[in-house]
Amino acid sequence: MKKRSTEKRLFRYAWHFKRTIIIGIICLMFAVALELTGPFIAKNLIDQHIVGVANHYVVSENSDGVYFNGETYQRIDRTNSDSDQIVTLYQDGLSFYLFNEQVPLNATLVSEGENSFVLESQDETLTVEGSQISTSEVFVFFEGEIGSIIRLLALYIGLILIASFFSYYKTYLLQFASNRIIQKMRRDVFGHIQRLPIKYFVDQPAGKIVARVTNDTEAIRELYVKVLEVFASGIVYMIGIFIALFILDAKLATICLVLLPLLVVWMKVYKKVGGKYNRTIRETNSNINANINESIQGMSIIQAYGQTERMTKEFETLNEKHYAYQIKMNTFTALTSFNLVDVLRNVGFVVFLMYFGGAALNGSSIVTAGLLYAFVDLLTRLFEPIEQIISQLAQLEQSRVAGGRVFELMDEEVEDRDHTPLQRYHGHVMFDDVSFAYEKDGYVLNHISFDVKPGETAAFVGHTGSGKSTIMNLLFRFYDPTHGRILIDGKDTKGLAKQQVRQHIGIVLQDPFIFTGTIISNITMNDPSISRDKAVEALKAVGADRFIEKLSNQYDEPVKEKGNEFSTGQRQLLSFARALAFDPAILILDEATANIDTETEGYIQEALQVLKKGRTTLVIAHRLSTIKQADQIFVLKHGKMIENGTHESLLKDRGEYFKMYEMQLGRKQVNVS
Repeated sequence: MKKRSTEKRLFRYAWHFKRTIIIGIICLMFAVALELTGPFIAKNLIDQHIVGVANHYVVSENSDGVYFNGETYQRIDRTNSDSDQIVTLYQDGLSFYLFNEQVPLNATLVSEGENSFVLESQDETLTVEGSQISTSEVFVFFEGEIGSIIRLLALYIGLILIASFFSYYKTYLLQFASNRIIQKMRRDVFGHIQRLPIKYFVDQPAGKIVARVTNDTEAIRELYVKVLEVFASGIVYMIGIFIALFILDAKLATICLVLLPLLVVWMKVYKKVGGKYNRTIRETNSNINANINESIQGMSIIQAYGQTERMTKEFETLNEKHYAYQIKMNTFTALTSFNLVDVLRNVGFVVFLMYFGGAALNGSSIVTAGLLYAFVDLLTRLFEPIEQIISQLAQLEQSRVAGGRVFELMDEEVEDRDHTPLQRYHGHVMFDDVSFAYEKDGYVLNHISFDVKPGETAAFVGHTGSGKSTIMNLLFRFYDPTHGRILIDGKDTKGLAKQQVRQHIGIVLQDPFIFTGTIISNITMNDPSISRDKAVEALKAVGADRFIEKLSNQYDEPVKEKGNEFSTGQRQLLSFARALAFDPAILILDEATANIDTETEGYIQEALQVLKKGRTTLVIAHRLSTIKQADQIFVLKHGKMIENGTHESLLKDRGEYFKMYEMQLGRKQVNVS
């Protein structure tokens, strides 16, 4: 099956919450549109109500207008007067002048006399008559504009308040969607892990798997929580700014469009270079997690054998590698990303100055102060989203690499799920010429055949590596045989889903696993079909009540990680009670008494008799003295079955079993009748 790209799969996760994201982006569009009214309102305010006040006609006294020094003035853009006399309100620094003729507002005042002034404009020298006026006198000309200015400012404040409302909901909705996306992804990843075959966990260190579920998904969370909002906001904001620029001046806006392909090219370069660094960083981080996990799990052995220095060196090697590549990544980002934004910003302003400066110098167009302000404001705003997008490229690349690692885990083939209830087994177990290899041609079982009738107890003995545990792994369908068949009640287990095969099989391990919770929750496993009374009954049946009822909370006693507050024998009794409560038809005991002291073994043996009653039991035996009553004993060596029979018959044969028994008990204690 062709794998989809990481980007497409990340997008598909986001698409699950498309409604929320789309509403958030619509809110974003409204917020941007309202916010970008600012430059247009400012342009109108400057051109119409500040700079526009500069030029007036002198009109008749009975006309409406501005009354100053016995004359009546009307703005030339607001009157149809036929007056030939135009006056100009001119500002030079903090000084104001009223000239008796129209002069360019960008002209420079060179000198002034009593009523005569010299100005220069585009290599032209002008001599005009007029007078200097005070600030209070200037106010007379602006007095009529105050109402309009206040209305425009009030309009802008109102629009900004509305924009902030949309901006809040944009942030809320995008953040809400982002957290829901990562919640779904973590649920999917953890659910996928539960369905992975045992082989995957054998091949992968636990720390690496933990890193995928925690660190990598956290990096992806940053993608949706931060990068999604920044990119969505930035793109919409840039589109809005370009629309505004095209409204003001299409030619300059078209020139500014060159920024977009530069940004796209840079993102591709960053993806290639930054991706290489980030892959190494994420992989090294996983190895660090695996190293820490191994160190914690084996701390007692590390300290007992004086391996702390070696483990520290191994950790430091990984830590140094992570540091080195993180520095490379940071250096690459610092030297390029932020410098790129500064260069683009400066180039943009150079183009802006050349464009409007050239137009002003050759007289091809008249540029108003309001238009200049609007363009400067929009260009300044344009580089804000560009800078934000560039600043998130490192996080984007980290998230993309992390996403690739998570999806790599999710592409691992899982077991078929089918929890359809099966009728309880009778317990007839048969291996028919079974061979198995973990790796190609490396067979650990060769042509194994045996038949265990319902209710019988069968024991498997042999030296380490003989294949005892492999037989149990195959029966439990942690693996499937390479050749041959495994039948339960005459049905080939391959014809059933793995969960169905395990429904009526229980297992007790040499080192029982106790979960965090309470004693009762460890017996019921939170299965609604196992009542509290049934769990308590199972605990009493195996004799665990002898130590439980001495505890302060008895059956509700809290259990810490791995049940370390209990002895090995106590943990084993809890695992027996767990198996008994679930009432399996077939019971697997994987060296269940191997780590038990002699005194506790008596209690364990009593519990075992209760546990085995009425069910087929397969025992991997370490202590041969514990399987004397087995109905069948199978002796394995190098993956082959070399002997089988009862305890007495095997001792009479004086074969491999006899040698093993003799080695454990001593030659003088072996009595063969």
